[in-house]
Amino acid sequence: MHPEHPAARHAHGHAEPHDDIIYPTAIPFVLVHLACLGAIWTGVSAASITVAVVLYLVRMWGITAAFHRYFSHRSYKTSRVMQFILAFIGQTSAQRGVIWWAAIHRHHHLHSDTEEDIHSPRHMGFFHSHVGWIFRPMRATADYSAVPDLTRYPELVWLDRLHLLPAILLAVACYAFGGWEMLVVGFFWSTVVLYHCVFFINSLAHVVGSQRYLTGDDSRNNWWLALITLGEGWHNNHHHYQSATAQGWRWYEVDISYYVLKVMSWVGLVWDLRAPPERVLKNEQPVGRKVLEKVAAQVAATVPVERLAFELRERWERSHVLDDLREAARRTREDAEARLEALTLPHLPSLEELEARAREMFDEQPAIGDIAARAREMVLEALSAHLLDPMPDPA
Repeated sequence: MHPEHPAARHAHGHAEPHDDIIYPTAIPFVLVHLACLGAIWTGVSAASITVAVVLYLVRMWGITAAFHRYFSHRSYKTSRVMQFILAFIGQTSAQRGVIWWAAIHRHHHLHSDTEEDIHSPRHMGFFHSHVGWIFRPMRATADYSAVPDLTRYPELVWLDRLHLLPAILLAVACYAFGGWEMLVVGFFWSTVVLYHCVFFINSLAHVVGSQRYLTGDDSRNNWWLALITLGEGWHNNHHHYQSATAQGWRWYEVDISYYVLKVMSWVGLVWDLRAPPERVLKNEQPVGRKVLEKVAAQVAATVPVERLAFELRERWERSHVLDDLREAARRTREDAEARLEALTLPHLPSLEELEARAREMFDEQPAIGDIAARAREMVLEALSAHLLDPMPDPA
């Protein structure tokens, strides 16, 4: 059992760590940023900048093609030796161990943009989704039982435990190659830029961009994020069909990580690169119930149910209608919802209005009608529930 697994801490009788963002693990992260200021004394040359750019590209590929598309999603196959090499390259980025990274990422997809998501801008704010979650132990503790396909390899477990070793070896190599300037500019500068460009996928890729597919979360496609992350910016594509090796699905969606993997497949270093089915590409795949519920809830949330309930109570406070509704709600919720739907409320959105809202939020989708219908059911359910209990005046 890995020492960072929660069960391992309980087994050794250790108390749960606090969840304060001010935590010892934040200190090295801050020091790496401060080390970049060393360029004031070392200077900056074309050679050190070139090394920084090369190291950024190689390590970004290690994160995107290895940590993400291979270890997290198993979107292609490779040999055991190449698997170790991929993990080693990814860990030169100093972004924790390969098994930790994959476990955290799989948890993110399982709970994307819900309250259980460890780094959702929707629930925890932009700063937390970008970097803050890393330093909160209750958020950044990985469940190693979720990645048995990785923990069965002793060499990966060993590498994951010594997660800083590849980065330290790279830093030493930079110093040996070009002294302090190469260490500061070549290694530390590229490491810090790499940090934040990878973190942009957790933060900006759930805030800025377009949504071609209904995924039930805030994942978005963003062309400039795709350029600086070698293809990861096609994030809505990826959340729509996570097992595809490529994340850019149209000719103009640049995906450098995939292009490199494709070339590697020609010489047998990797194989069985997964492609999205044609029905997925054409957005013809039926929307799953889980996604439909999440998307309908987002549409329903645009309706001010509390204000509508308050207006309804005010309008019929002294009439038998409200008493009837309350009694119906006590007997059966469906009966109350049917009566509410039959009433004429001036501000209750019609099915057509909810469809229009859904199109504004998610562009044209084949399931818009189903989403709007379910969203209206949710609004009526919420309105019925509100009428059962006394309500404070809306703010």
